Amino acid sequence: MIAAICRYNGVCSHYREGIEGALDPVGNFSFHKYKEPHPRNHCPPMIIPTKLLLEDQRLIDAPYRVHSLDDLNRLEPDGIYTASRTYYATNTVMLDAHLDRLEESAALESIPLQLDRTRLRGALRDTLAAGGYENARFRITISRDNWKQILLAAESLKEVPTEILTNGAEVATHCITRPNPRAKSNAWMGLRAEASKAFAEHIYEGIVCNSRGELLEGFSSNFYAVKNEKLWTAGDNVLFGITRKIILDVTQDLLPLHLHPVTIEDLSSLQEAFLSSSSRGVVPIVKIDNHVIGEGSPGPYTLETTRRYNSWVEENIEPI
Repeated sequence: MIAAICRYNGVCSHYREGIEGALDPVGNFSFHKYKEPHPRNHCPPMIIPTKLLLEDQRLIDAPYRVHSLDDLNRLEPDGIYTASRTYYATNTVMLDAHLDRLEESAALESIPLQLDRTRLRGALRDTLAAGGYENARFRITISRDNWKQILLAAESLKEVPTEILTNGAEVATHCITRPNPRAKSNAWMGLRAEASKAFAEHIYEGIVCNSRGELLEGFSSNFYAVKNEKLWTAGDNVLFGITRKIILDVTQDLLPLHLHPVTIEDLSSLQEAFLSSSSRGVVPIVKIDNHVIGEGSPGPYTLETTRRYNSWVEENIEPI
């Protein structure tokens, strides 16, 4: 007999149990029970919680059995979404700003959305509780064709690898047009997933490049560069990320802000570069395409921005 036990908290804790029989040295047959951990590579993927908040305010299980938010991307209907992470299991930052942007995206996509934020927060808490994660990445999706139902999903948070935070990431530019860039639509998720297939395995993220060679934003992040002792980031034709807003606030007295994208021709003269997102915070960039950025390691402005951002988050965490 084999049985498996699993905690639904993103940590595999399966055990294999059974009964073994064996002959002893004098020929007697005996049985004994055993219980041993499964090897980690035998642990099956976990099903993440997916919920539907209905028009009548009931929260029910959604008709999806998926192992990650990436899996869900391929199944959920066309619409808009917002995504973020938790801190200390049941807290987050700037949730109302995320919901503001969700409503803004709805308006840009002609979706007549009306949110009951109190009920939505409660449904999000219940969805997170169903996962039982130490920390989670969560997503709130509104279907274009059924906007009175809200899809909520969460997965165990995958922290940025320490090696990336310490040594920096390599990214690659990709010339692609993001439809309606001010709106956070899941149509873009499909486009960027397809474009990402062209990248080498070590590439951390794609950077959107337009026909003029301007570096606008990351595939799922905002992009920044330090050039001539100024902080450069695109001021138009990009999604205005919630983390971007925080970073522009905390760096006001660190670097002059230049709301304009750098170009591919600028890469060899960049001092530093980094990206940001709500789930990952600040991620240093040390190589773009074949160009080493600065000294090839996270620079002082990036490190100070990271410190200021992390301090801001700790001071502004709020219960969901």
